[in-house]
Amino acid sequence: MALKPNNDVVPLSTLAPQERGIVRSLNGGHHFVSRMVALGFTPGVPVVMVQNFGRGPMIVLVRGCRIALGRGEGSKVLVQREGDGHGTA
Repeated sequence: MALKPNNDVVPLSTLAPQERGIVRSLNGGHHFVSRMVALGFTPGVPVVMVQNFGRGPMIVLVRGCRIALGRGEGSKVLVQREGDGHGTA
């Protein structure tokens, strides 16, 4: 199966609830990257958006854990959209 075009790589904060993605990169300083890695956000790991109202914090399922992230943090995690958006949380 071919990879999707690069334009499918978007900030995590743009995913809709139940939409799936694969973490591709973390764009931030050393402290931010260390925090995200400690929470389980590493390149290649699948994620599912659990709650995203379009403002304020969001809840993401990563490695079987629900993690609350601020909108700024979510905008620095780049993910590749995956599947049809009908994931399970």
